[in-house]
Amino acid sequence: MGKTLFDKIWEKHVVETIGGDTDVLYVDRQLIHEVTSPQAFEGLRRRGVKVFRPQQVTATPDHNTPTLDQHLPIREEASRTAVEALRQNCADNGIMLFDLNTEYNGVVHIVGPELGLTQPGMTLVCGDSHTATHGAFGSIAFGIGTSEVEMALATQCLLQSKPKQMRITINGALGRGVTAKDVILYIIAQLTAGGGTGYFIEYAGSTFGGMTMEERMTVCNMSIELGARGGLIAPDETTFRYVKGRKFAPQGAEWDKKLAEWQLLFTDSNASFDKEYQFKAEDIKPFITYGTNPGMGIAIDGTIPTNEPNTKALEYMGFRAGEKLLGKPIDYIFIGSCTNGRIEDFRTAASIIKGRKKADGVFAYIVPGSKLVEKQAGEEGLIKVFEEAGFVFRQPGCSACLAMNEDKVPAGKYCVATSNRNFEGRQGVGARTLLASPFTAAAAAVTCKITDPRELI
Repeated sequence: MGKTLFDKIWEKHVVETIGGDTDVLYVDRQLIHEVTSPQAFEGLRRRGVKVFRPQQVTATPDHNTPTLDQHLPIREEASRTAVEALRQNCADNGIMLFDLNTEYNGVVHIVGPELGLTQPGMTLVCGDSHTATHGAFGSIAFGIGTSEVEMALATQCLLQSKPKQMRITINGALGRGVTAKDVILYIIAQLTAGGGTGYFIEYAGSTFGGMTMEERMTVCNMSIELGARGGLIAPDETTFRYVKGRKFAPQGAEWDKKLAEWQLLFTDSNASFDKEYQFKAEDIKPFITYGTNPGMGIAIDGTIPTNEPNTKALEYMGFRAGEKLLGKPIDYIFIGSCTNGRIEDFRTAASIIKGRKKADGVFAYIVPGSKLVEKQAGEEGLIKVFEEAGFVFRQPGCSACLAMNEDKVPAGKYCVATSNRNFEGRQGVGARTLLASPFTAAAAAVTCKITDPRELI
């Protein structure tokens, strides 16, 4: 019997098997930020334990950081304390930190790939559920809890039970105005927010093979919203071209050696999965959520299911079963996050916004995922497009993805967001979040209502 891509990477990283179903798994790279690491470092201090391999740990503040006036002290006390703790812990332990106001600062799941720290065949962990993003490179990447953050810092290993495996195959070309964000929202709507629980997902087929690395990262990022442990896509020439030449990518003879290894990272034709699903690309339209979990989604021109059982979610959102969302007024839009805060996402949004104006009734968060994205957006003239349309292009951070910083959506207000979660209170107490693509968010920004982006492309 052949092996899956997941099998090949997992088995290579098993240090020891304990009790038959638990493995000691070696971690190639650990990413940390200011939210889940302070408690872990405090645990190490209490036990008198040093970080085992600090050269394999990378840090960046992102969740608590403001996205305006980053040169000034952080105003919110809790956020300021968390960021200062990260700085001190990295200094004490010799950990590479991409701090605020430095060239490589940004959202942890955007910084890793764009600097070449994320590579095929790796195991990567972070105290953040959306670590699944890095699986786009053909790696096993998953979020861990604070106690596991401490364990990985102390040993460069984790105790893990091997998950079941699922393959989701989509073939065909995506329609006009349909993005990777629409694809993953469609999948979650089909399988529900718990449909991947207990599984690691491999995404396969020509649709994913035709995606850019930015698009693949969007898909893998939201694997966790299926309830899955993570998701990955087999590396190919698109992957190798993206990684080559990046700051921390292998160079020279080491690149040739690694490339030869990476080219063997694929699922064997006779490998089996615990569960498989197949969908058609032509069935996918621009998507938007209507409820309080990412599985409550519909095509932009569809209707909320008449048999929707989650009446509490509809009441929270102010919607009714059987009604359309098209034309519904909105108050906020958010373009950014580790899901859609990359340069491609801003190009997409700018393609609709260029030559138009932001609607007067809309407050917009336009937030790059990193300083490098911010720099490139300036060089490409995208910031000028946004500013001429009346938007404020902010500084990098997690921003309005979650209410852990100053960028919050007020109670009762509707926000079309390119982020990954629409839970009650996710963007602020009482905030109402509708997840969508950069196309759809941009269309809402210039019309002040939920709009089919295909009308403006």
